[in-house]
Amino acid sequence: MSGGVEWALHCCLNLAWTGGEQAVPAARLAAFHDLPTAYLNKQMQALAREGIVSSVPGPRGGFRLARAPEDITLMDVVTAIEGPEPAFRCTEIREQGPLGEPAADGSRCLIDRAMRRAELAWRRELAAQTLADVMKNVERDVPEVPERTRRWFADARA
Repeated sequence: MSGGVEWALHCCLNLAWTGGEQAVPAARLAAFHDLPTAYLNKQMQALAREGIVSSVPGPRGGFRLARAPEDITLMDVVTAIEGPEPAFRCTEIREQGPLGEPAADGSRCLIDRAMRRAELAWRRELAAQTLADVMKNVERDVPEVPERTRRWFADARA
């Protein structure tokens, strides 16, 4: 999984804590974690294409959440950044080499089956967790973070 997923998830949290009244520029989101703006902007555009954030044009433009945090799953963000393709792609290498031949019964590779089961469990877990769930955990474990985040972004607007 690319670093873009981590970046996108953190930006979604920051947008949730800053509220939806004003859009936050990609440069400001990038500055919060010292990330390259151009690359982060690509991640934010991917989130916008999937309806997770909305893009606001103009001099006071930027991004804001397009849906409530409880309506955004971690899987939504992963899919927006990484795409819907499976993480593991079996190329049937068992059919190559000195002992290689297609499976007589047409069965799938056992490694492919195991990887698909694991990926399904992973996807289900991510789909069961929302941005709101993560926010609650952060607010419980490090309660000062949401307010410090809000203040940092608010100071930029002042």
